[in-house]
Amino acid sequence: MAIVINLDVMMAKRKKGLTELAQEVDITLANLSILKNNKAKAVRFGTLDAICKALDCQPGDILQYVPDEEL
Repeated sequence: MAIVINLDVMMAKRKKGLTELAQEVDITLANLSILKNNKAKAVRFGTLDAICKALDCQPGDILQYVPDEEL
């Protein structure tokens, strides 16, 4: 897939753990882990909004387009 989710990078920069972020965003650990490990097929704008608020970042800090031939 050409969209890469860099949630783990932003979490490390903000020194937030999976459990803490899951509680702030009100998402299950399992679903947040799927996002963090780049296994998600979709993300709701509401979830993206909550993650950006919790990590004080922009959507572009989390989502990145990488053409398939570069992966």
